[in-house]
Amino acid sequence: CFFFFKQKTAYEMQRGLVGSEMCIRDRYQRRVHGDYQIDQGRMPKKIATENINAKLGIVMRSGKALLGHSQGLKALRKGQVKMVIVSSNCPNLRKSELEYYCMLSKTQIYHYMGTNTDLGAACGRYHRVSCVSILEAGDSDILGAVSGSQTD
Repeated sequence: CFFFFKQKTAYEMQRGLVGSEMCIRDRYQRRVHGDYQIDQGRMPKKIATENINAKLGIVMRSGKALLGHSQGLKALRKGQVKMVIVSSNCPNLRKSELEYYCMLSKTQIYHYMGTNTDLGAACGRYHRVSCVSILEAGDSDILGAVSGSQTD
């Protein structure tokens, strides 16, 4: 004897679901005494990633940036780098080496939420990029925007 269970719809699973995805509005609001109050404590990851991708594209067009681990280390040793962006799947040894040199040179480091393929695409390249070293921001305000949004 086989039992067939009825598959639940999105609305039966959770009240805040819209279609197959959760609505960002419902996810980041708290209910306080019958009124909705927006939780300003955090920013959705997808929006933050799209924001940094747009700013990184502006840096690649109008500023100066170096792609790759070895070029980034050379520029960090010379003290030319203003900010380093490291992908999430960068090897731990390379990541810790970059963090160490950033600490010594008092340079901002940003841990990118996507993989090295995503970081390469955000830079407008068709290859993988484990690390981006920004020498000049150009028309972008990436240096101020990233330091305010990430708290590590």
